[in-house]
Amino acid sequence: MPHLTSTTAGTASTDLRIGFGVPGYAHPLVAPVEWSELTRPGTPLHWVVLNVSDGPGARPDPHCLEAAGRLRNAGIRVLGHLDVTYGARAFGELVSDAHRYRDWYQVDGFLLDRCPTERTALPEIRRTADTLRALIGGGHIVLGHGTHPYPGYAETADQLVTFAGPWSDYRWSQVAEWTAEYPPDHFCHFVHGMPRGHLDEALRIARWQGASTIYFTDRTDRGGSADPWESLPGYWDEIVSRIGTGVSE
Repeated sequence: MPHLTSTTAGTASTDLRIGFGVPGYAHPLVAPVEWSELTRPGTPLHWVVLNVSDGPGARPDPHCLEAAGRLRNAGIRVLGHLDVTYGARAFGELVSDAHRYRDWYQVDGFLLDRCPTERTALPEIRRTADTLRALIGGGHIVLGHGTHPYPGYAETADQLVTFAGPWSDYRWSQVAEWTAEYPPDHFCHFVHGMPRGHLDEALRIARWQGASTIYFTDRTDRGGSADPWESLPGYWDEIVSRIGTGVSE
């Protein structure tokens, strides 16, 4: 079991209702089954990231437009993917990509992937988040740190991704004590390389660490050479059934 640095977080999160945040499947032409599964009735989805071509692409993509439209018609929040490259990406480039996502795909918010974690980078990320909200009249902002950032980031976005990595790390992961000051719907965990037999354990970790948005998959990153989020996990039906029924540990 993982070591928890805050007993308060564990106590508060035992009854939380978990749902999926989908980091971004492959293009709809490459992964048609994945995209169609997202609109299956009863699938507990919090949001889905649309990543056309390392961002919105150079022109509107009719296949992505159709996929995003089906999700939005089903009442599912669609987020545009913006790669912050740990703070190295120019503010103007990010805003330009955000405009295309809004104009072409009518997104409901954004995932700022590879978001920095340092205190010094916080003012620029806050500026970016505020600009994105103004652009779409509110919207849902997720900061994709992949680890626990400086606590001030928690006031900047609707959600933080505080874990993104392999199961071998997740099962021994620790939760930062400051997260106990926020509700579980403020945090997301993305775990790849997780075997089917550890599904119950992984769900317990998410609950006790106070994260209500998750994505677990048995796909791996092949040592950094592949995107583990591009396709469905082999146990998709099982995990949808467990989470969809609201089973608690």
